Amino acid sequence: MNQLEQLKQYTTVVADTGDFQSIKAYTPRDATTNPSLILKAVQKDEYKPLLEKAVRDNPNATTGDIIDHLLIAFGTEILKVIPGRVSTEIDARLSFDTEANVAKGRELIALYEKAGIPRERVLIKIASTWEGIRAAEILEKEGIHCNLTLLFSLAQAIACAEAGVQLISPFVGRIYDWYKKSTGIDYVGAEDPGVQSVKRIYNYYRKFGYKTEVMGASFRNTSQILELAGCDLLTISPDLLQKLADTDAPVERKLGLDASGGIVQLSVDEKTFRFMLNEDAMATEKLAEGIRAFCADSGKLKQIISAMR
Repeated sequence: MNQLEQLKQYTTVVADTGDFQSIKAYTPRDATTNPSLILKAVQKDEYKPLLEKAVRDNPNATTGDIIDHLLIAFGTEILKVIPGRVSTEIDARLSFDTEANVAKGRELIALYEKAGIPRERVLIKIASTWEGIRAAEILEKEGIHCNLTLLFSLAQAIACAEAGVQLISPFVGRIYDWYKKSTGIDYVGAEDPGVQSVKRIYNYYRKFGYKTEVMGASFRNTSQILELAGCDLLTISPDLLQKLADTDAPVERKLGLDASGGIVQLSVDEKTFRFMLNEDAMATEKLAEGIRAFCADSGKLKQIISAMR
């Protein structure tokens, strides 16, 4: 078996792309999207009809509402080629507004259900701010499952687990980027700070019985992926999926073994959350940077839509 086939023995593989044509080649169970991936996809000729239809069918809608319809169009097409769930992201500008996240999550699920997609097949992606986590807690109680994204710290992970969130996406590659820039060290394998962060979260959840799924995300190389074999899920870009498929070196399970000794359980209320996040320069900077980047790409998508009207 190649490395991708071996990895699937230990971990649920998720495609990290808005390109549903390429998803078919790798047979993942789930798929994730974000504003950056959708922006990239709609600039390809094969996906322009989806964008044109979203604009044409909603002549009186705001650009923001047209983006929502576009997200659902992509998600619906993706669900035709995967057996599992698709993650659809809420506008990052709402990252510090609990009520707006709840309202938008309900709107997106209503659009999916109108398209004939049951809510069990959708994860609503929300930034892992305190406000985003509180919104997810409300949505989860309504049967609207959430994927908490832009997650860089144990404090965020604990708050998500205590809120009963379905799934979290710790960003391995962006953590690696920060430490590489900060220290000048090109971390490899188990020494990678992004890999270590996901292992710490995974072991914490296992030791204390949290049901929240851990999905490693934002990978820079296959070494990071292979070091997390055994994680609940890993969401992987098409180029790295191809590299795994092109290699037949052995893959060993790295997570899911008994490695949770010495971990102390913490309870994270709002004050503790904000203080712990503030003490973690990497997590604070990458969370803010990620929100800004997703907002910028949403803005570019709005410009494209405005030019078509």
